[in-house]
Amino acid sequence: MPVQPQVLENLIREAIPVSHLEIHDQSNGCGENYSIVVVSESFEGKTTLARHKLLNELLKDQITQMHAFSQKTLTPKQYQALQEKATGA
Repeated sequence: MPVQPQVLENLIREAIPVSHLEIHDQSNGCGENYSIVVVSESFEGKTTLARHKLLNELLKDQITQMHAFSQKTLTPKQYQALQEKATGA
């Protein structure tokens, strides 16, 4: 059964404070390959591995239904720096 992006969004937003969230279905709508970007203050002081483990645990039931899942987890400061670099500001 395909995973719906709204389910992923709801689970993430209910578990942690989110300042920015992007969910991309990279499987042309069949819900088997997702890439997500999560920006949250709850990632402050955590390693990338710890951040990924947190999301993997949160979405474990959905991830088992997917063919592929990738994630990028950033703090608000990291996201802002990335945005400034992208715009040349």
